[in-house]
Amino acid sequence: MTSEVIINVKPQEISIALLEDKRLVEYQNETRSANFSVGNIYIAKVKKLMPGLNACFVDVGYERDAFLHYLDLGSQFNSYAKYLKQVQSDRKKLFPFAKASHQPDLKKDGSVQQTLTVGQEVLVQIVKEPISTKGPRLTAELSFAGRYLVLIPFGDKVSVSSKIKSGEERARLKQLIHSIKPKNCGVIVRTVAEGKRVAELDAELKILTKRWEDAIVKVQKTQQRPQLVYEETGRAVALLRDLFNPSYENIYVDDEEVCKDVKEYVALIAPEKAGIVKKYTGKVPIFDNFNVTKQIKASFGKTVNYAHGAYLIIEHTEAMHVVDVNSGNRSRNENGQEATALETNLGAADELARQLRLRDMGGIIVVDFIDMNLAEDRQMLYERMCKDMQKDRARHNILPLSKFGLMQITRQRVRPAMDVNVEETCPSCNGTGKIKSSILFTDQLERKIDQLVNKIGIKRFYLHVHPYVAAYINQGVVSLKRKWQLKYGLGVHIIPSQKLAFLQYEFYDDKKQFVDMKEEIETK
Repeated sequence: MTSEVIINVKPQEISIALLEDKRLVEYQNETRSANFSVGNIYIAKVKKLMPGLNACFVDVGYERDAFLHYLDLGSQFNSYAKYLKQVQSDRKKLFPFAKASHQPDLKKDGSVQQTLTVGQEVLVQIVKEPISTKGPRLTAELSFAGRYLVLIPFGDKVSVSSKIKSGEERARLKQLIHSIKPKNCGVIVRTVAEGKRVAELDAELKILTKRWEDAIVKVQKTQQRPQLVYEETGRAVALLRDLFNPSYENIYVDDEEVCKDVKEYVALIAPEKAGIVKKYTGKVPIFDNFNVTKQIKASFGKTVNYAHGAYLIIEHTEAMHVVDVNSGNRSRNENGQEATALETNLGAADELARQLRLRDMGGIIVVDFIDMNLAEDRQMLYERMCKDMQKDRARHNILPLSKFGLMQITRQRVRPAMDVNVEETCPSCNGTGKIKSSILFTDQLERKIDQLVNKIGIKRFYLHVHPYVAAYINQGVVSLKRKWQLKYGLGVHIIPSQKLAFLQYEFYDDKKQFVDMKEEIETK
């Protein structure tokens, strides 16, 4: 199996697609101004205590206060609290972390009102982004994740991933980390650290330690509360940190700056793979070129089609996700109805496992498969689902089919489920049902080009239109595009874009910045 990562960078957002054998399996879309990413650390104040829940609400700058449970304070909370006071006692000289003292562990059966007070400053880290009507979920047990290691300030243990089975290797890694780890820190050794040299692990440990030190410097020097003191690495780099594996053949990025960041990161964690990061220079939008746009439109929405006419109906509610499996218009298997049901259900299991990763669906998922009478068929379906979910990085639990033919799945929910609206509002009428004559569309485009060149003064630009419209503009020896170039200059470029509706268009300048050419009458 070959894997490729496609990164599409826009001024307002960044989209990342993971392809396995050219098939879209993971998709992330995030605004570039998003401030509430998982892993971010804030210095914030306790807003309200909730003794009944044994929890508190903390103001981290979000419209809804973040939730912090007593058990999420961590056993080393007293050590953090004392060190925080020492750091803030002197704004000029930083109290060295190496001299920080360990305080007694926080009692597991304690109460929040005996530990915290309203207005108290705490260092907190986001573990769940805001979902629906809920604010972010916090922890006071801070961690800094790298490719091979996770640094835990005030931790006192070196833990090795249970997926590393060799006793000899586990002992080597433990002894190695004990010899290089800084004072007052614990370390978790990740699975990919197996077989790595001390130089590689030491280099990453120093990077993680520097991040912790920089966060403390920000706490000392800034008085504004709440204040972001550590920002998780960029979305592109963060995804690669968790996903990167030697099977990646290519990583394509269509932005120079992000491409440089990704290349530096890959060179750091896998120097032999630095050459797979490539700057995409094609004229066609990067997602169109790698057939991602079409797969997104086909894979999201309420109805998802898969093999031989069968389809899934996916509904999202506040409490859970509900999936219904339908055989559609597929022909009956020659071996009878039971064989048809089994074949449809096995295909649904394959597609559902992909959909869970693709949409990042979390919480409770209930799947209504087609009823099967044979116990061995139901067991085969359960085993197939378990096998398909092995590639999923999120923690999950799958129960066998109930007597009603329902399968229950729980999946770790960290951020809101990805929901891409694949329906298109008519750009010409904006839903009114009445449009200008389509034969006049190219005349309208020419007026825009004339305005862009002669009034605004942008001589070189890219006009993105639907592929059918682009084909019409480019057809013939003396095409419409050629006529426009003779009249307005060679800076006129026509780009087919699959994301646009039939009579929709977008202008971009030579720096690929969007130019708004909509008339006021068009937006009414």
